[in-house]
Amino acid sequence: MIVDSHVYCFPPADSLAGHASAEEHLRFIQIAYAQHHQPTWRIRDRARASSHILLDPVLGDPWRLRTGVNFRPDHARGRLIWTVDGEDFTKQFYPPALRNLEYTADLCVAEMDYAGIDVALIHTDHMVGRDVKYLAECVRAYPNRLRSMAPVDEWRVATELDAVIGEVTAAITVHGLHAIKFIPEYRYMSPRNHGDTWDTGKYRPFWDAIAALNVPVFFTLGGDQGIVDPREAYLSELKVLMRWMERYPGVTCSLTHGFPYRIFREGNALKFPDQIWEPFGNPNLHLEVSFPVRIGDWWDYPWRETWTALEQMVQYVGANRLMWGTDMPFQNRFCTYRQSREFIERHCMFLSRESQAQILGGTAARVLGI
Repeated sequence: MIVDSHVYCFPPADSLAGHASAEEHLRFIQIAYAQHHQPTWRIRDRARASSHILLDPVLGDPWRLRTGVNFRPDHARGRLIWTVDGEDFTKQFYPPALRNLEYTADLCVAEMDYAGIDVALIHTDHMVGRDVKYLAECVRAYPNRLRSMAPVDEWRVATELDAVIGEVTAAITVHGLHAIKFIPEYRYMSPRNHGDTWDTGKYRPFWDAIAALNVPVFFTLGGDQGIVDPREAYLSELKVLMRWMERYPGVTCSLTHGFPYRIFREGNALKFPDQIWEPFGNPNLHLEVSFPVRIGDWWDYPWRETWTALEQMVQYVGANRLMWGTDMPFQNRFCTYRQSREFIERHCMFLSRESQAQILGGTAARVLGI
């Protein structure tokens, strides 16, 4: 069985998508566009530019958006556009073939069929949407092919604890979703969370309730906002994760996307500090194997530069705790769905057949109870 542990299904960018308004949805997309590494260009002549202008950060508020730029969707070309001093700018965060800026369950399963993927796990991010009913409908349309995570409004935990617990609980027990996605960086959207870590304060009763649901928890870790050096910031977040796992040793959990590879590049290779493997002393912690979507602009198929990193993952984590994930449809910026699978099957010959089978589906099937 081949299981993709990381796909998305989402409605158009200017739809509600579970938000209070379409404008609120676009706000999250503007935040993502401002920070993502994909290149920005001026539409008139494709001259390189910067997307950092989409944010107007002030002390204590890293999420403040710049206004007056008319951030808007371009449905026909699968992108969003903004205007500064009369000039239009864009970047291809979404893959350009994604018309209407949506990726339906039908399209996802069509891609899966063509690439020979049996099951996929839908991830969530507030950029693409947080509509639990929409996610449940995707699963109901393809109950043998799709599973889905439930979103968490991380920034609301400090002020609306009971409401957030109720929403996540309903997503699992009423709507039948299968896992929980938690993105610590979003907690900073509430000033009440500044200075706190996501395992303390009101997060304690939140996590007590989540642990009782007995479903996997997937973490997308960024970096400690109080630390300038990105490597140290990420390692600091891993320490928070370790404290969290000490409190909830029986909860199955995983790190999405693998590691933030872009901050660990040295020359033509990835070099990880020894501390990065420490959290995997917990046998319930898993790791996603996801290279093309993260470094596809650096290196070409079959990404030989990543092979040593994958060997280290097998050595220090174990193939039985590694889960292949693609980030579909976003990985299509750099390669096809088949290439993302064949990279492991045909080219990583240092992997045994058993290890390949675990990475490409066995581990995810076990974690999801398939």
